[in-house]
Amino acid sequence: MSINLEKGGRINLSKEAPGLKNAGIGLGWDINATDTGAAFDLDASVFMLGATGKIPGEKYFVFYNNKESPDTAVIHLGDSRTGEGFGDDETVTVDLTKVDPAVQEIVFVVTIHEAESRRQNFGQVRNAFIRIYDTTTNTEVTKYELDEEFAKETAVEFGRLYKKDGEWRFQAVGQGYNSGLEKFVEKYA
Repeated sequence: MSINLEKGGRINLSKEAPGLKNAGIGLGWDINATDTGAAFDLDASVFMLGATGKIPGEKYFVFYNNKESPDTAVIHLGDSRTGEGFGDDETVTVDLTKVDPAVQEIVFVVTIHEAESRRQNFGQVRNAFIRIYDTTTNTEVTKYELDEEFAKETAVEFGRLYKKDGEWRFQAVGQGYNSGLEKFVEKYA
């Protein structure tokens, strides 16, 4: 049975899904009918952070142009340029047994590509979510549906996996930002 989280909610994956080794992180959204003159392109990105809150090296930033972390633990399965269809729009897999010991947190961010020039923001996006499922059994462990109103924000931190007392946990974040992907790179690099 999947656990629905609210903003700020946490789950101990080691207790709620014992034996979870291969996690699928599904991210999804729908676009409202708008007339911005350009198609929407939302992009999922992953930052694997060390104890300092920074990535240990540039390859620990996983996104559409770097689809695999150096430890092969995190793999981005590709960029959906439209977000059309049912279910997950972009998926990242995480092999929890392969994550470099220097990595303490894995942050999942979604940004709108060229948001400023296209006059787009998350106020034009609905039904956004992040979910974690076991890729071996396809069983959903937890889901967080972002129901906040992001009227001006062009980027959202959906959630983060983190290690505490040797156990993997997940926090539903839902924090919006009025910035692009480059601001996250500056923050975490």
